[in-house]
Amino acid sequence: MSVLDIAKARSSVRAYTEQEVEEDKLQKILETAHVAPTAANRQPVRLVVVKSKEGLAAVSRAANIYNAPVAIVVCADKSKAWTRPYDNMVTTDIDASILTDHMMLMATESGLGSVWICYFQPDVLRQGLDLPENLEPINILALGYPAEPRADKDRHSQTRIPLDELVQYR
Repeated sequence: MSVLDIAKARSSVRAYTEQEVEEDKLQKILETAHVAPTAANRQPVRLVVVKSKEGLAAVSRAANIYNAPVAIVVCADKSKAWTRPYDNMVTTDIDASILTDHMMLMATESGLGSVWICYFQPDVLRQGLDLPENLEPINILALGYPAEPRADKDRHSQTRIPLDELVQYR
């Protein structure tokens, strides 16, 4: 399957079966995050993989993870991130986004579903997982086997703005 085919097949999954995610699939997803680029190769992102009942309950107190059997809490250490000198923009959100996108695409290729969650209570998540002060939770990636029909891979012609509206040439 090409990268474009995988990107077209990926969708936000908000219902999961109870089937566990195989360790080899999870490791492949994590390896894909490991090779993702970060600004100036500073690598400020840290991943907290949550699979235990207690851990998933803690994450669920902070966010709706749709009963996914795995939640990956994507965190960043701002002290390790690259900062653009012209306006002091810190790249943690960008770096975390690149890793998360890589993981979502690998999850899709592996036959899993995922949803990127930014609607969560950071303080509840931080406390529930006992995150160290230096790690800021950026997003949560819920993973598992979809309990809903797969989205139509050709849906983008109806759900996205036209390509000529998205792209400008100068």
